[in-house]
Amino acid sequence: MKIDWKRKLTSRKLWIAIAGFIAGLIVMFGGSEKSAGMISGAILSGAAVVGYIFGEGLTDMANSQKGDGEK
Repeated sequence: MKIDWKRKLTSRKLWIAIAGFIAGLIVMFGGSEKSAGMISGAILSGAAVVGYIFGEGLTDMANSQKGDGEK
């Protein structure tokens, strides 16, 4: 079974789960809730960038394939 990494890495559910897990670990090991919130926010911001890059790449790829077939 082949794993669709593009789909997995652009999943909002995955990034929310990762951010929540890391925030929980930070608090569990004595970090402040403020630090946990800031780090979670950074993770989710990074996820938005990754999603945008993959989305734009897929759109560009689809547009270039359309152009090749029409020539």
